[in-house]
Amino acid sequence: MDYEYVSWNRFYRLCGVLYQRINDSGYAPDLVVAIARGGYPVARVIADFLGIMDLVSLKIEHYHGPDKLRRAVVRYPLPAAVDGRRVLLVDDVGDSGDTFATALSEIGRHGSPAELRTAMLHHKQTSSHVPDYRAQHVVKWRWITYPWAVVEDVTVLAARMAPVPTDVEELVTRLAAETGLTLPRGVLAETAPIVLQRLAR
Repeated sequence: MDYEYVSWNRFYRLCGVLYQRINDSGYAPDLVVAIARGGYPVARVIADFLGIMDLVSLKIEHYHGPDKLRRAVVRYPLPAAVDGRRVLLVDDVGDSGDTFATALSEIGRHGSPAELRTAMLHHKQTSSHVPDYRAQHVVKWRWITYPWAVVEDVTVLAARMAPVPTDVEELVTRLAAETGLTLPRGVLAETAPIVLQRLAR
């Protein structure tokens, strides 16, 4: 599996690209809906850029790190009515399209928006859902590790190793050698001890 790490700085730049495309289109949403958990950071920054105070979320579970669950499931439903609202549905990445399909169905259960558009940072070509707005189109599939998901992703990958790494240096070395995921040394220095604590439970 191929991996790509997105730094906080790059994330913020991608949000700028996404915002500009929304703004240039003339769409003026009055409600931003984040698909939790990955959509939280993106939706918060986009809402800030757009000057929108109405930000809510719905939680859909489809992945645990790079491990895909059998189907997307709504864990926590949308807490707001959407009748007559101009809604922007936001997530970090479109992988298979199942999460967006589930989210759109969930929004439909809560009323009829005046308009509903979707946005994501990364749209993978494998996704069945084509968003109205995307910061980047991903042609060659790869797993994207965002800065808010480093511990989760590395924990899942390390748990697959046999034997499981027991110290930071071993984790750093084997992560690159066995999975191909390379992370900045500073990021690994901060997160590796947390990963090892989780693996030891």
